[in-house]
Amino acid sequence: MLSIDNLHASVEDKSILNGISLDVKAGEVHAIMGPNGSGKSTLSAVIAGNENYEVSEGAILLNGEDIGELDAESRAHKGIFLSFQYPVEIPGVTVTNFIKTAINASRKAQGLDEMPAKEMLKKIREKATLLEIDSRFLSRSLNQGFSGGEKKRNEIFQMAMLEPKLAILDETDSGLDIDALRIVANGVNKLRNENNAIVVITHYQRLLDYIVPDFVHVLHEGKIVKSGTKELAMELEEKGYDWIKKGA
Repeated sequence: MLSIDNLHASVEDKSILNGISLDVKAGEVHAIMGPNGSGKSTLSAVIAGNENYEVSEGAILLNGEDIGELDAESRAHKGIFLSFQYPVEIPGVTVTNFIKTAINASRKAQGLDEMPAKEMLKKIREKATLLEIDSRFLSRSLNQGFSGGEKKRNEIFQMAMLEPKLAILDETDSGLDIDALRIVANGVNKLRNENNAIVVITHYQRLLDYIVPDFVHVLHEGKIVKSGTKELAMELEEKGYDWIKKGA
């Protein structure tokens, strides 16, 4: 699904990623952990095609296709979905209208006609029911006045509707109380299947109590310094990151 080889990236001449290599197969969930400044969010931004970052070396392949020269929109149309730590508010644009526009833009890029209104409505209802989303929520302006949990639930709804091949959840647990965390994690677990892959970026092990990863990778100074299973995340919770840094 996703293959990263010796990826180096910088912003404003400051090197941040220093040789990341990672393989994520369909059906897998990978967790990326590490202290502040280790390169976690930069990695997600570079995979998604954020033009603020300069890739100086390495390759990013999605299903065997080198996407290094594609812009963010083209990568999204290829099936990459990125949730943000701080989703933007768009007054006057409802959740429903936003998702309709996003889906039809993706279909257009694939040479398909717009999704018929009846089919779109059916899909919206199905996904809203799956994620336990009230229909009134869908008529609100995108993220305007939303709580932290509502913003994250909205992003999971977008993920459900767009059905990406690769979903990157960048600190989706940031600022969530335990109830909101469970709701978001439950949605992610309902959406994971053998045809997609999920990369979860987080500081804390607590999210991984609900979204159980197949693999955990620890970043330090722009490199993956340790990989393992969920037990590695539990060890980090107990010992912190200092023991990783000392061994790096």
